[in-house]
Amino acid sequence: IATEEPLNPIKQDIKKGKLRYVANIFPHKGYIWNYGALPQTWEDPSHTDNITGCCGDNDPIDVCEIGSKIRSSGEIVQVKVLGVLALVDEGETDWKIIAISVDDPEAQKIHIDDVKKHKPGYLEATVDWFRFYKVPDGKPENRFAFNGEFKDKDFAVEIIKSTHEYWKALLHKKADGGTI
Repeated sequence: IATEEPLNPIKQDIKKGKLRYVANIFPHKGYIWNYGALPQTWEDPSHTDNITGCCGDNDPIDVCEIGSKIRSSGEIVQVKVLGVLALVDEGETDWKIIAISVDDPEAQKIHIDDVKKHKPGYLEATVDWFRFYKVPDGKPENRFAFNGEFKDKDFAVEIIKSTHEYWKALLHKKADGGTI
């Protein structure tokens, strides 16, 4: 999401003048879920999160959609929130909402505690992926609040609500969005 451009179009990330790609983190090839963001949310870089002790990453909140269907870039998907992972990425708070598409056959029966039963190893692979995904670029391993444990839906919804409030403050110019 090109947050510094009008209407925030979806574009390929560019870092240091080059297209940015996600490295393969063995045994995975690219992303291991459908990766997106929740609209109308913002992780405020001037707000120190009480949980992580770090400021926000200046982006909308990320979503890892774990359903069985591979989605297209830019596709809008209604999801059921399952939980959240508190990533600290290069010293910034970067919440990861874990969700499943409401049209997925498992959506009605799955909750964050059920993921280990219905998708064995998926949550552990998610933590490993986020821990190591920047290491191939010469950066250190990422760390997590709560020792990398996923928090439940209620906790996730509170994170979503708070990042929505930061977005509203940004929209109404009550927060400094810099070049956003």
